[in-house]
Amino acid sequence: MDLPVNPPVVPMLARAAGGVPPQPDGDPAWLYEPKWDGFRCLVFRDGDEVELGSRNNRPLTRYFPEVVAAVRAELPARCVVDGELFVPRPGGGRLAWELLSQRIHPAASRVEKLSVETPAQFVAFDLLALGDEDLTGRTTAERRDRLVAALAGCGPVTHVTTATTDAAVAGDWFTRFEGAGLDGVVAKPLDAPYRPGERVMTKVKHHRTAECFVVGYRLHKSLPGIGSMLLGLRTGDGVVQVGGAAAFTAARRVELLELLQGLRTGEEPEQGEKNRWNARADDSWVPVRHELVCEVEYDQLEGQRFRHNPRFLRWRPDRDPAECRLDQLDAPADLDLAEVLSGAAR
Repeated sequence: MDLPVNPPVVPMLARAAGGVPPQPDGDPAWLYEPKWDGFRCLVFRDGDEVELGSRNNRPLTRYFPEVVAAVRAELPARCVVDGELFVPRPGGGRLAWELLSQRIHPAASRVEKLSVETPAQFVAFDLLALGDEDLTGRTTAERRDRLVAALAGCGPVTHVTTATTDAAVAGDWFTRFEGAGLDGVVAKPLDAPYRPGERVMTKVKHHRTAECFVVGYRLHKSLPGIGSMLLGLRTGDGVVQVGGAAAFTAARRVELLELLQGLRTGEEPEQGEKNRWNARADDSWVPVRHELVCEVEYDQLEGQRFRHNPRFLRWRPDRDPAECRLDQLDAPADLDLAEVLSGAAR
């Protein structure tokens, strides 16, 4: 592979903000895009050679053969494109994060099977190179224009993300597109070049709080104390695990282990879902009595689980675990993913 921008490349990143940044008076300074919550992916194509690289330079090529085929069929012959891999829920409707995460599997036969049963798609939001031209030094505005022109007519597997310079439209997307499983809004400085690994962009994500009870814990793999604290909520059918809080200091991990050991049920550790990146990882967890309630911050749901690990905020000794129910969680109005994709410039 011989491109103006060759792998590996660390993608340009974003800093979190509490709201959509407004446009200044006069000429707009920001390009707003929906925040696609899939696998960040840099596509490198040099003729028939195609590589899919992750945000952390983990190779994704072998896991998504249907996307590799689509890149050869739908994208320019020599290009480097920054974007996101996603899997739509069968029959359409919204992003299916759980199905996307299942695509990372060590068995080639399983990869091939899932590429047919739950095929992924790719949405492009930046163009780093085209032909023999390195575009990373060009502004966001220029790269956007080149992306739209270069990928005109792409599809049905590859797409160009919709974008706007209207802050009011971006605010509407922030609220409405969550119903299709999107994660928020990204704002890019219109006059900025592409800076790999730097937090040049601004991201605005959904944040909510919930009160959950602790159902168990996992030990840390390399440090004393817990690795994560597993959380549960009640439904009409019983208790469901909704995720795990894992962001603690080293000292706090030890304190939590001492606390939770005193609540062990005496049952043997249970086996959790296998780590798809490392099939040999031990994901067993220790059950505890359902007595502790905590408040956590989360972004959104995927079925009956938090999409990402929630953040522990505080203990709630004034709350009864019996009151911690799944129906307390805020669910956005459903939106068909096709409506988001249909607004993409082609």
